[in-house]
Amino acid sequence: EKLHICEPSNAYDFGQIINAVNANKDRAACADLLTITDPKKLPVLLSNKLEGEILLMFIQSLEHYIAGKDPGLVYQHLFYLSKAERFKVVLALLSKNEKEEVQQLFNLLSENQSDQYSLEDLESLKKVYEL
Repeated sequence: EKLHICEPSNAYDFGQIINAVNANKDRAACADLLTITDPKKLPVLLSNKLEGEILLMFIQSLEHYIAGKDPGLVYQHLFYLSKAERFKVVLALLSKNEKEEVQQLFNLLSENQSDQYSLEDLESLKKVYEL
């Protein structure tokens, strides 16, 4: 059964949707959620709930479903994701393979240029992600 995704209005709703999406490992539904969620709201919606598993699900959804269509949106999400509470902690706990997945997404963004970011922007964001 396909999850029905509507725009979350608060951190609680967002958390409920994330939990459902994560339980089903539903990357497409996660991509839907990220497509309708304003990237600027991400730190507030995530509150203090960012986990490695969630970060990776976001990365995979952005990579497989959004990067080809809207690299600008992916950049915005990566930018605001890095402002979320616990981001540094979660980043520090990623394995080598998981870091490589994040690197792949950045590679896609440099291949699919967007007028929403420059290569310099991308390079400085990569440093934030410790790549």
